[in-house]
Amino acid sequence: MLEELTESLKPSKTETLAKAFSRWGRGGFWALVVMGALPLVIMAYTLVFTGSPAGSSRSGLPLVQFFSTVGLALVVFLTLWFYRYTRIAKRLQDPAASKPSEVSLRRTVWTGVIAASTAILFSMLVLLLEVGTLLYYFMSAPQAGVPTVQTTGAAVTTWVSAVDMMNLLSVILTLGGEIFALIFGLLLLFRTIQAPVEPARVTN
Repeated sequence: MLEELTESLKPSKTETLAKAFSRWGRGGFWALVVMGALPLVIMAYTLVFTGSPAGSSRSGLPLVQFFSTVGLALVVFLTLWFYRYTRIAKRLQDPAASKPSEVSLRRTVWTGVIAASTAILFSMLVLLLEVGTLLYYFMSAPQAGVPTVQTTGAAVTTWVSAVDMMNLLSVILTLGGEIFALIFGLLLLFRTIQAPVEPARVTN
């Protein structure tokens, strides 16, 4: 009798899975919102005060712009995807709603994990290209190693300004949000495999 009472007080596998989707979904959503907002602020600041995107005169811009655009698109996708996790949690907690299948849940979580991994890859490529470009300018300058390189009369493409440092900071913060999203996605994937959805009970 005591064992039956203890078992009845334990949360079901579906309830445990719903809490996991709610917890990690909210965590990933807010991590991406907070740490992914700075690049948008920097882009707006650069457009307002300079009238052109940051680093628009750099030789490697087309490639950097492509990686940056894909990375930002993936961040937006991940943000919406983690918000979807919270909607799935409500479906799992609602007795009247139809429960998603175990295969569907795993496919959904795997999609988030792959998207987070791809976003990290693109952020790392942007970071490497930006740092490599700045290192080249510093090493090729007459006074290599000074904090700021902005020689009078030099071409704009050789300038290193505070905006460049802000760009690097935004990429690092975005990368941090993507890493958090990957960690939360892996934890959710582990919980999905560990606690599959229970089949709906048939009542007479």
